[in-house]
Amino acid sequence: MEARISRATASTFLWSVVTAFCFLVLPSSLAVAAGYRTANFTVDAPTPRLAKEIGDAAEQYRTQLAQDWLGKTLPNWSKPCPIKARVAPNLGAGGATSFVFDRGEVFDWRMEIQGSRERILDSVVPHEVTHTIFASHFRQPIPRWADEGACTTVEHRSEIAKQENMLIEFLQTRRGIPFSNMFAMKEYPQDVLPLYAQGHSLARFLIDQRGKREFLAFLEDGLANENWIGAVRERYGYRDLLTLQNTWQNWVVQGRPPLQLAADANTNAVLVASHEAPATQPFRSAATAVLRGQDPGAITPTLNQSPRSFVSSGSDGPIINRPHENTVSHAPWKAVGSTATPSSPPASVYDARATSRTLRKAIQR
Repeated sequence: MEARISRATASTFLWSVVTAFCFLVLPSSLAVAAGYRTANFTVDAPTPRLAKEIGDAAEQYRTQLAQDWLGKTLPNWSKPCPIKARVAPNLGAGGATSFVFDRGEVFDWRMEIQGSRERILDSVVPHEVTHTIFASHFRQPIPRWADEGACTTVEHRSEIAKQENMLIEFLQTRRGIPFSNMFAMKEYPQDVLPLYAQGHSLARFLIDQRGKREFLAFLEDGLANENWIGAVRERYGYRDLLTLQNTWQNWVVQGRPPLQLAADANTNAVLVASHEAPATQPFRSAATAVLRGQDPGAITPTLNQSPRSFVSSGSDGPIINRPHENTVSHAPWKAVGSTATPSSPPASVYDARATSRTLRKAIQR
């Protein structure tokens, strides 16, 4: 997914959340659209049946997901959100949603979605609708990792599995993003796929500990003054971003066990497994994965090595090099254009050479 923000007026921002990297040109047989309208959506789809299914699903998700995240439903929008759907069995799943923020209001919704019927209904629509719920709630842009990560948590398990598999590849190929950088991002990085996978993983890690509403409260705290270290400490008990990063990393190494509650992070948080299982087994190959929004015929990053072959030898230690504490926890933040960046260098970098024997054991499970 990709988000673009541009100035529309002196006080208005256009916020575009793009799930797909490209939209394919469909055969002319699929180009004739049929219309359907609900209270909050108008749908153009290849057939009347698809238009109705998508519109009804969007309304249902809007109600259900708002209740899940906010504890209440949303009032109807002043104007419905138009949805343009491209549906084909072999079309990569993806979407794009745009809206305008203006002096605390949000409006001018637009959504484009694509994919197979199944993935549109169980992944793309709920993901894009969740973006609209967050926009309606916060009425301002939220950090890219949190927006995309949280929206991915509502997708079908098959889509989540792709993100989980890709995360391991990115960590092993030094494409992970230090939390000091990731928390500052208001624009997408050039290497965007690691942001999706890592954002989803961290969002799930935090949501599983304190729930969805506490996660949103955490975002509200951080947005209030850009003090994400304080928000992490207040809402989750982690001393700083480095402590959160290392604890999350250890959870990934353990195979991402589902959590019931994290103990005080300042005393080496204990991760308690629940009865739920992750969408994938730890470090399973993603050889057949299709990225969200990607042409299924395109080359897909995969873990095509055997589990042991992509674990480098080395001494015990974390996947992420341990930096000096104060490069994360005490660095002041400053605004550069529309993107907030830490005034100090990145806190750390991912280094596969530092992979520990603990990770090796996790892979062999």
